[in-house]
Amino acid sequence: MNHIRLISPVDGSLYAERPLIGSHQLEQVLQQAQEAQRTWRQLTLEQRAGYCLKAVDAMLAMKDEIVPELAWQMGRPVRFGAGELRGFEERARYMIGIAASALADVVPEPKEGFRRFIRREPLGTVLVVAPWNYPYLTAVNAIIPALMAGNAVLLKHASQTLLVGERFAQAFARAGLPDGLFHNLVLDHGQTGALIASGQVQQVNFTGSVEGGRMMESAAAGHFIGVGLELGGKDPAYVRGDADLAHAVENLVDGSFFNSGQSCCGIERIYVDHKLYPAFVDGFVELTRQYVLGNPLDQATTLGPLVRAQAAEFVRGQIAQATARGAKALIDASSFAADAPGTPYLAPQVLVQVDHEMAVMREESFGPVVGIMPVAGDAEAIALMNDSPYGLSAAIWTSDLDAAERLGEQLETGTVFMNRCDYLDPALAWTGVKHTGRGATLSRLGYEHLTRPKSFHLRHAL
Repeated sequence: MNHIRLISPVDGSLYAERPLIGSHQLEQVLQQAQEAQRTWRQLTLEQRAGYCLKAVDAMLAMKDEIVPELAWQMGRPVRFGAGELRGFEERARYMIGIAASALADVVPEPKEGFRRFIRREPLGTVLVVAPWNYPYLTAVNAIIPALMAGNAVLLKHASQTLLVGERFAQAFARAGLPDGLFHNLVLDHGQTGALIASGQVQQVNFTGSVEGGRMMESAAAGHFIGVGLELGGKDPAYVRGDADLAHAVENLVDGSFFNSGQSCCGIERIYVDHKLYPAFVDGFVELTRQYVLGNPLDQATTLGPLVRAQAAEFVRGQIAQATARGAKALIDASSFAADAPGTPYLAPQVLVQVDHEMAVMREESFGPVVGIMPVAGDAEAIALMNDSPYGLSAAIWTSDLDAAERLGEQLETGTVFMNRCDYLDPALAWTGVKHTGRGATLSRLGYEHLTRPKSFHLRHAL
């Protein structure tokens, strides 16, 4: 098939269709990017920032079109659509703002007779392969800092969010970004692998599945290029005995079910001190029942469909397996009128009497289901939280800051939260361990993967 078809989860209709780029056109794009980057890298940071800030403004000006467009593409309710653009703006402006300090020369202690420093140089062309679940947030993590660092950028967006790539292209065009510096590419998996293996890109930033990450590494093998990977997650939360119960319930319900549970750092399993467990579960279930599952274009809807019917069926399968092994489902799916097997519309579900023999507690769900287990204390909670092949983020609810830091040091994860979850602070590195991937975006560290160090060792004339 030489086209990418976007099927909307709202009603199963064909929402958009775009032709794949041809091999000759792709070669032209790569040449244009290389030529444009040679000039772009010579611009000052202030000049690059001017273009990028104009692009941010241009994107925000499209909000009224983007919000319903997102609902049609991936199912997020329109009442929440503007939130992603606020996060897009926060991250973009932050990374632009810290570029001067993050990219400044590194100067060691003085040495008589020498001038010594390390300069951060752009890599060349950066390929960003972005996912559908937070299509603006995930893409901006790499696109803006890559440009600020002096690179050209190629964006390959997920087929489910084809129009997001076009919005980025429109924003940069309206900002007057030099021709050839940014390209939105419509590629299939084979073309993406071939592009990486061509040796004509110098860095790949990929957000997606573990299997997709393996494909990226395989395509890049032998070409000595950087590959940044943010892959799967099964993020845990621990509610200690000293936690604010109402706050923990409210935040963890939202952290579990926002975006229909389709969040890389969404909460998928919860461990609660046995003293708080009964009250926590009661409060969690009561709040979960207040969701409104339905058409994401309706302002009353608080829970939209999953991205496709197959994703919903996968989660239904996890729930069925868990209940067959003794888990108890506390939500009556029939009370959500829109829930229907074979469709992407899936009611939220809360499971108790679960254990780590069940897939729902170990394998990524990426849907509106969460298992809750009681624990005897910190040691058991930490052991269970680390019992996972993933490690993106972990959250601890407690009134004891020192305890949170102490327990956080024991967690095998990229980010430790206290009394919050499911949020990226652009001042902190976004990274993971184990099968969640490698590399980092955001913060000052995010620039290190988009530049290469060059050392200058200059000796004064004798």
